[in-house]
Amino acid sequence: MDVKVFSSKTIMGAAAAADAAASIRKAADASGRARCIFATGASQLEFVEALVAIPGVPWDAVEFFHLDEYVGLEASHPASFRRYLRERVLDRVTVAAAHLLDGQGNPERVCAEVGKALAEAPVDVAFVGIGENGHLAFNDPPADFEIESPYIVVALDDACRRQQVGEGWFKDVAEVPTHAISMSIRQILKARRIQCVVPDARKAEAVARCLEGPVAPAAPASVLQTHPDVTVYLDEPAAAGLTGRVPLERESG
Repeated sequence: MDVKVFSSKTIMGAAAAADAAASIRKAADASGRARCIFATGASQLEFVEALVAIPGVPWDAVEFFHLDEYVGLEASHPASFRRYLRERVLDRVTVAAAHLLDGQGNPERVCAEVGKALAEAPVDVAFVGIGENGHLAFNDPPADFEIESPYIVVALDDACRRQQVGEGWFKDVAEVPTHAISMSIRQILKARRIQCVVPDARKAEAVARCLEGPVAPAAPASVLQTHPDVTVYLDEPAAAGLTGRVPLERESG
């Protein structure tokens, strides 16, 4: 696992985007397509904005999947991940195919349909984050490390739902859906390469627990330690809890 720390989240996002563009180009050059998984949320804003602004990315070769979506939330809601991805990526670049999770559809059917498309070929790169409770996608602790299904329906814990309010997506916890469709842990780990973008001091405790602690369902993103090709991008506040057990590469820009 490579861990890179940057002086600001803007610089962090730009660096992660440059690496992401290189990963997409490499996959497209090798096979004519790049199968990519995209995370959403406040933590990914700088990264996504920087990525779509990079010239020459072969978006027309990208087959696009996303990690998760709330069950029962309409696509027009400000917190909808479909809306997030359309406004920030899909309305700005033209991809080969986009497989979005319909939160208003039958959850089990959506899991099966999008999961079938996802399982058709290897994923070249997954862009993910880490939640305040250590979640990976919407796999809240204790996460299921064994289930093989590409997508699953999960219950959201209180810490996860409070995070969504704290980030401004909902007015209060009562508005936050109780369930979501999430890519499973095992499916995320099947990606050939994983890039994990995690800014902000509010993530520092989870970052330290997941990067330096034991691999355990209580810290879902700790499972990234088991993957052979992971790069984690942090800003200084997010890295503040790290003790040095994991080598850090500090970059100012």
